[in-house]
Amino acid sequence: MNRSLPAELLRDAQANLLRRRWFFRDCGVSLAGMAAATLLEKEGHASSAPNPLAPRAPHYAPKAKRVISMFQAGAPSHLELYDYKPELAKRSGSLPPAELLAGYRAAFINPNSTLLGPKFAFRKSGRSGLDTSELLPHIGGIADDICVIRSMQTDAVNHAPAQILMNTGSQQFGRPSFGAWTLYGLGSEAEDLPGYVVLTSATGTSGGASNYGAGFLPTLYGGTPLRGTGDPVLYLANPKGIDREAQRLSLDTLNRLNSLALDAVGDPEIASRIQSYEMSYRLQSSAPELMNLSGEPQAVLNRYGITDPAQPGYARNCLLARRLLERGVRFVQLFHEAWDTHGDLVNRMRKNAADTDQASAALVIDLKERGLLDDTLVTWGGEFGRTPMNQGGSDGRDHHNRAFSMWVAGGGFKAGHVHGATDDFGFNVVADPVHIHDLNATLLHLLGLDHLRLTARHQGRDFRLTDVHGNVVQGVIA
Repeated sequence: MNRSLPAELLRDAQANLLRRRWFFRDCGVSLAGMAAATLLEKEGHASSAPNPLAPRAPHYAPKAKRVISMFQAGAPSHLELYDYKPELAKRSGSLPPAELLAGYRAAFINPNSTLLGPKFAFRKSGRSGLDTSELLPHIGGIADDICVIRSMQTDAVNHAPAQILMNTGSQQFGRPSFGAWTLYGLGSEAEDLPGYVVLTSATGTSGGASNYGAGFLPTLYGGTPLRGTGDPVLYLANPKGIDREAQRLSLDTLNRLNSLALDAVGDPEIASRIQSYEMSYRLQSSAPELMNLSGEPQAVLNRYGITDPAQPGYARNCLLARRLLERGVRFVQLFHEAWDTHGDLVNRMRKNAADTDQASAALVIDLKERGLLDDTLVTWGGEFGRTPMNQGGSDGRDHHNRAFSMWVAGGGFKAGHVHGATDDFGFNVVADPVHIHDLNATLLHLLGLDHLRLTARHQGRDFRLTDVHGNVVQGVIA
């Protein structure tokens, strides 16, 4: 036995600790920059440390610089919205062809359930002639501004893992979300708001905070949820007896103590804590101003379908998304969890479309009129599709990961375009498949980031959003 091994391991551990301290304290990307000059100087408290959330140069010239994700959690049925199948309508009530089900495992239903034809009519929309459901007259009105991908695929068959896969590139908890990777790669242009903001409507997502977390990246890269009622962020207001001056003095003292600890041990979470305290201080002014829609013209409110500017909901969140972009926020994510339709398909699809159609289209129109759409990526879709087979008696569809639809717009995407195709039943992709990793690689590419180079070392290896595969989908890029 080599008796010197423990001593060698000890020396290696000490050397690694010194290298880590050098990286955090002396390297040009020092995380001590969390006590950022831009956060303190405005309040008269100078700091020489750089701001790690300051905008950073992408890998190459981008076509877009910000993102809005309209995530329709629960999985909207592509067969009722974007992928019209007249053959499925013709064969509704009959058993699916045996060859269609070869090797297929359903989430809940017996695969030999009868086929269920689309429950709503489709129409041609725009100069492009895009097939859109009668449920989506407003999205049909922006048919020439969007690119519909009918060949989406995913690996997961249940909501929580599928949502986490869509948003983090993995079905496992603890990975950074797309928004976190975007901030990690590009920083933020917002001075008084978080770089990554989350707005929710309907019920909470199955994947929870993992859908917008920082994972193993420093916490400051994660999404910040803003509430629809009350304080935009819980406990944002000062308690009684604490004025702004007293709060500033206490924060300065706390920041000095945290900075000393950061300098001593180089823990990036201490740096994140400094940032969170300072951002919370500034959010006390910026968040209420953001959420106050009283200055928006009535015509704008009408366009989004907002009857009460103070009433929380999807339409209000869409308008807030535009306001967040105007204030420099890099990534805005809307979660609307309401699309799970194992039964009562017609009524639930009708309600969800009524809740989201007008505002989704209004956001695209608003961005376009303000000159923001050209360099903003907009995505609309859920975690998977629904089966062409019937579930729930006569009016429901099960989870389906082999094929589904979503749409994208802005920032370098082809407009008025359909990419990919499914078979006559909307069951399998038959042309130009797009896996989740391919979509994420394409979004990063349009942001000027090479998905193979955007990596972070964790547990001894380099991780990336697209994990171990993924290709840029050239067919959707203008």
